[in-house]
Amino acid sequence: MQPIQLLAPEGNLVEDETYSPYIAALSDDDLRSLYRNMALERRLDAEATSLQRQGQLALWVPALGQEGAQVGTIAALKRSDMVFPTYREHAMALYRGITPVELITQFRAVAHAGWTPEKYNFHLYTVVLGAQTLHAAGWAMGIAQDQRTGSVPRGRQEDEIVLACLGDGASSQGDVHESMVFAGSYGLPMLYFIQNNHWAISVPSSTQSKAPLAARAGGYGFEGVRVDGNDVLGSYAVAAHMAEQIRAGQGPKLIESVTYRIGAHTTADDPTKYRSADEVERWKAQDPVDRYRNWLTAHETAGESFYDQVDEEAADLAAELRRATLAIQAQPLEEVFDTVYAEPHRQVEVEKAWLKDYEAGFAEDGDKA
Repeated sequence: MQPIQLLAPEGNLVEDETYSPYIAALSDDDLRSLYRNMALERRLDAEATSLQRQGQLALWVPALGQEGAQVGTIAALKRSDMVFPTYREHAMALYRGITPVELITQFRAVAHAGWTPEKYNFHLYTVVLGAQTLHAAGWAMGIAQDQRTGSVPRGRQEDEIVLACLGDGASSQGDVHESMVFAGSYGLPMLYFIQNNHWAISVPSSTQSKAPLAARAGGYGFEGVRVDGNDVLGSYAVAAHMAEQIRAGQGPKLIESVTYRIGAHTTADDPTKYRSADEVERWKAQDPVDRYRNWLTAHETAGESFYDQVDEEAADLAAELRRATLAIQAQPLEEVFDTVYAEPHRQVEVEKAWLKDYEAGFAEDGDKA
């Protein structure tokens, strides 16, 4: 099962009867926007990594090398579609309008989350591997029920679909299996988006599965395809085609985006312990941002003035991210308890009272010993 590829690493745009029409429908502004979003995420990624190394973030999860897969896919969806991310979909978050500060709040560990999912139709990051796919299936079941009963809630769209993001490592989780069982059995309006970046922390994808991950979809009764995740145009076209089919009642679907994690799994990881420098260099030669920039330039869709403008915007984004990160105040610990449930809960109140008593046992700053 060869990955679908429209823009080759050498810069050649391949014609495909099924997918090329989706690219032909994009305006020059649309094409430039794909580059802009990839470049902005890459700059944010670098700045956030620096902030973590300087002790300003509890953790950071790099997405270096996966910008094409993420931007191409999210750009093909409607703003009304609900997205359930993992913890690495920074490009998707930025595309949906989540600000760098909102994004970084979660990694600074000062609040439950930095944004309200309903505002952006973008759920909170999920650290528990694969759990978001069950949440996505539940949301999709709600969509299906609303459509059957003609009771689509105000503010939601009748043709809404759900994007469930996961990695190659998470594809081995039981939660993912259960989610796909529900999706296949009930024909849910879901698009599974597996970013196969070749490494589940230190476990290679060749160990995760002896067959393409896209082939697993057939076991649940729906279609799966592979796409070159370092080809932003191919990623866009495949996602647009799949989304169109799902809206027509032919869901669910699955995309395996074959890409590569250039950086570490997280800033707590040292990838030099389990993969070679030669392997990384081979994939760097297929860099999605460079590949796309070369094509834009060759086809005179973008020039140096545009790239300079994007670079300036990216620099401003990084500077604002650093300033805002250092200014973020921790959420009062009591609020952590108060926002667990919508209504007062006895056990939570008991635990909050215990914490108050515990903290009262410590000396205040400046007290003499």
